[in-house]
Amino acid sequence: MLTQIHPKLPMRNKAITRDFYRNLLGFEIYGSEYFEGYLMLKKDAIQIHFFEHKNLIPEENYGQVYIRTNEIEKVYAQFISDGVQIHPNGALELKHWGIKEFSILDPDNNLLTFGENGN
Repeated sequence: MLTQIHPKLPMRNKAITRDFYRNLLGFEIYGSEYFEGYLMLKKDAIQIHFFEHKNLIPEENYGQVYIRTNEIEKVYAQFISDGVQIHPNGALELKHWGIKEFSILDPDNNLLTFGENGN
């Protein structure tokens, strides 16, 4: 019965979040971007929603999303080419549990981990 999930992450500044996801990660606006304090973005088959949290302290934010992909090397190479900062402990590697993964942080310290079955 369940068909989709759209995580909701905190953001301090809608314009900064929108620009990061659109200009660096290639997301598009989904629906209306004129909702006060709310932003919906999509790329391929996923959506991420954001709610305004102006007092968010990024170092205390533990927002996380795990995104599955079927072309992780291509996504990783594109992000590197576009100047996306890879998490210092999140370079692309095959994990001992059999998944290829890498991670990035957005401007509000939300952790985005990308993964693909390593088989």
